[in-house]
Amino acid sequence: MPQTHSRTGGHLSRIRSRARRQAVLMTAVLAAGMALATPAAAAVPAGTPTDAAAANRVAVHQEAVTAAQQQAVLDYWTPERTAALTTPASANPPRSAPDGAPWTGADGLSRTVGRLFFTNHGEDESCTATVVDSANRSTVVTAGHCVNSPDLLGDHDEWLSNEMFVPGYHDGLAPYGRFVARAGVADATWLLNDEQSALKYDAYDQAFLVLNTDAAGRRVQDAVGGAQRIGFDRPGGAAVHEFGYPREASGDPARAGLPEYTGARLAYCAGRAREYPGTKDHPEPRGVWGAPCVMGGGSSGGPRIAGLDPSSGIGTVVGDDTQGAFFDSAGRVCDHGSAGCTRHLAGPQFTSAITKPLYRAAEHS
Repeated sequence: MPQTHSRTGGHLSRIRSRARRQAVLMTAVLAAGMALATPAAAAVPAGTPTDAAAANRVAVHQEAVTAAQQQAVLDYWTPERTAALTTPASANPPRSAPDGAPWTGADGLSRTVGRLFFTNHGEDESCTATVVDSANRSTVVTAGHCVNSPDLLGDHDEWLSNEMFVPGYHDGLAPYGRFVARAGVADATWLLNDEQSALKYDAYDQAFLVLNTDAAGRRVQDAVGGAQRIGFDRPGGAAVHEFGYPREASGDPARAGLPEYTGARLAYCAGRAREYPGTKDHPEPRGVWGAPCVMGGGSSGGPRIAGLDPSSGIGTVVGDDTQGAFFDSAGRVCDHGSAGCTRHLAGPQFTSAITKPLYRAAEHS
């Protein structure tokens, strides 16, 4: 049977064939020339490039560079087109819990997290991205499959188009401007992803976007008035907050159609992260972590933040969210839908070996 991935980006669930692509499109490979060591405490997937080898596997794709290209993306995302990516509302009464709630906390958090719109193989989709402190003040972090993805059969890899980030997005509004992506940055290994070999590729499901200035000439970090910190090789099993713009409440019909599960508003979960090993038939690499969370499609790329300051809304992004994972009360992996099975929202923990070369390349682009 083909493997089923429960990605939380554009498609809610995709079933891929076992066919591997024979060729991969790469626009550029940037040699950053950095020597980066991975501390012994960090979980490093087998085959992970280290030191100079990692720096030489940074793929950079130029997106909307000219003024005309940027305007074309802004023109593409009409109010009608973005509204089409919002799930219909329901009459369900408001419901909040640690595994999913609307964010009503510090404004500093909601300014730095935003909705990411793009076109994937001809289909409009959305994810979540986060402004991280950077030298160019123009860098956001998201999931790899929100920047580069194969088609439904796991073939025809492509860099996604019409990438536009809207920090603080809510109810169709862009309170801090709209920012078109100038470049995408991902690990070259991710570009080989066939959506079948989770053990080989899922640690690389992370990426950065370098943004153009907005219509007022502001860089995104200046427009929102701050940024989240980014951390590498942090312990995975920490208390974290996860944020996103989900378009569904996965497995919880009581929360379906609430504004924070339609893509209209920011949602969050809070709890202690657990490492997801995958299943016996479809194991995951080391370093995939997540907390209990019902945020579904659209929350991909959302930040997993440790040490969030409730007053400032600033913490340290230690990973990104990419998929659902399921555990029973004893911490064992269980089948979705079985009694006592709790959904977690999981994704790769950021490391010096994989993430830091991408981040360095992005912030100096």
